[in-house]
Amino acid sequence: SYFFFSSLPPHKRTKVDAERKKTFVLKMPMELTQSRIQKIWLPNDNRPALPRRSCGPQLANSPTVIVMVGLPARGKTYISKKLTRYLNWIGVPTKVFNVGEYRREAVKHYSSYDFFRPDNEEAMKVRRQCALAALRDVKLYLTEEAGQIAVFDATNTTRERRGMILNFTKENGFKVFFIESVCNDPTVVASNVMEVKLSSPDYRDRNSTDAMEDFMKRINCYQASYQPLDPDDYDRELSFIKVIDVGRRFLVNRVQDHIQSRIVYYLMNIHVQPRTIYLCRHGESEFNLKGKIGGDSGLSNRGKKFAFALNKFVEEQNLKDLKVWTSQLKRTIQTAEALQLPYEQWKALNEIDAGVCEEMTYEEIREQHPDEFVLRDQDKYYYRYPSGESYQDLVQRLEPVIMELERQENVLVICHQAVMRCLLAYFLDKSAGELP
Repeated sequence: SYFFFSSLPPHKRTKVDAERKKTFVLKMPMELTQSRIQKIWLPNDNRPALPRRSCGPQLANSPTVIVMVGLPARGKTYISKKLTRYLNWIGVPTKVFNVGEYRREAVKHYSSYDFFRPDNEEAMKVRRQCALAALRDVKLYLTEEAGQIAVFDATNTTRERRGMILNFTKENGFKVFFIESVCNDPTVVASNVMEVKLSSPDYRDRNSTDAMEDFMKRINCYQASYQPLDPDDYDRELSFIKVIDVGRRFLVNRVQDHIQSRIVYYLMNIHVQPRTIYLCRHGESEFNLKGKIGGDSGLSNRGKKFAFALNKFVEEQNLKDLKVWTSQLKRTIQTAEALQLPYEQWKALNEIDAGVCEEMTYEEIREQHPDEFVLRDQDKYYYRYPSGESYQDLVQRLEPVIMELERQENVLVICHQAVMRCLLAYFLDKSAGELP
């Protein structure tokens, strides 16, 4: 209860109370309507509908430009693509703008490392024009195409070039976050050149020895003028992360907001070691036989046979230190038991919650909840079961699983159909529309 005391005389108090009542009425919350597909509350007025993407994680303020920094063959493009895949998966529209692709479009035939020499004035003009063309496309994406994050993938090794980008972001009201990849291990650099760079269109018609020699000279062209980010003096006001020696160490400086902190967290979890991740659905369950969704039934006889067949398959792979993860539902645990290996249960891996439709067949849903049956078919990704979940909810629930998978080596994940779709969408870079 609330009590108000006033020292005003009664006749003035009545007038003030009337004004308060009027103000109170004006500030009453507007009527809301629940959307039928997502089951979220929206203002009941004539304003245009918000774009679909607005339902995912949002940047609190302006769009962000992520600027890669580093010498060639330091994994910048690898980080760019992997980070973009993750951000799109969690619902933040992100796109990579690789300046090398703009350069190849402008210069159809690459001859040699001479193009990257700092004293090659004609080539320097071309390279600058390519960077400016990429920045124009960045602006278009962030201002007119509903993008939230643009990844500017180039070497950006000089303060002059980074200053140009900073002026661009300031003029357009964009935030900026730098990711610098530093690696001084010659073995790692040589391995990256052999695995990635020699297959580049630049070296399509060159033998590997000549291509390796040319690319190492290209690196030397950048090395002479490379100015790393300086957290102690020149660049101390900038927001950035240095990824050192492929994630062995990190240096983080002035993280500004939630999305930047998520980027840092993600980058600190990924690694480049070769490993195998197996995604496996549980064996057939009793509810599968009856066509029922959800629930917590055990395996059918055929499901148990599948579990033993899975055990044989895993033994044949002869994987070192294989970790096994399951959901907390009976059918995945019974499948894992047949492996005779330690396993870890994750609640996050439980099947999508069908709410009021749990333990029903699709025919029963059609009969008892005909509107919901139709709505689900209209938009499977955003459709939320009454008192249950949507695929969009499931993606958010599975983010910690993805983070831990990125940290691990060999893992077998025994889970459920909808969960597997979400995990596969991350690894295969599938859009929300393709996921369900």
